[in-house]
Amino acid sequence: MSNVVLSIGGRSFSVACADGEERHIETLGNVIDAKVQTLGSSAGQNEVRMLLYAALVLADELHEAGTRSPVAAASQPAMAPADTPAIPLALSANLERIAATLEKLAADLERGPANT
Repeated sequence: MSNVVLSIGGRSFSVACADGEERHIETLGNVIDAKVQTLGSSAGQNEVRMLLYAALVLADELHEAGTRSPVAAASQPAMAPADTPAIPLALSANLERIAATLEKLAADLERGPANT
């Protein structure tokens, strides 16, 4: 196992990954960071909310790309800038699960500690 440190939204995150997957994880981290940057300032937002918004936008873009017909997709410009690495559609389900988990975490944080 290896660890990769990702910088997303000006914050550092250490991520464990399989040996040899470091470059791939860094690329994915760069995609997420680019999305966070396009969403605007993350000042005052906690890490969970910042990542939630980025995950939701990425999942939505993947969903939209997957639902476009080949004719419609060919007639519309690409959604991502040319320098943004493409995310394989196989990751779409994983991103949607991550987004759902982040939504649940954000909702739990907003509710605060459980009253016991």
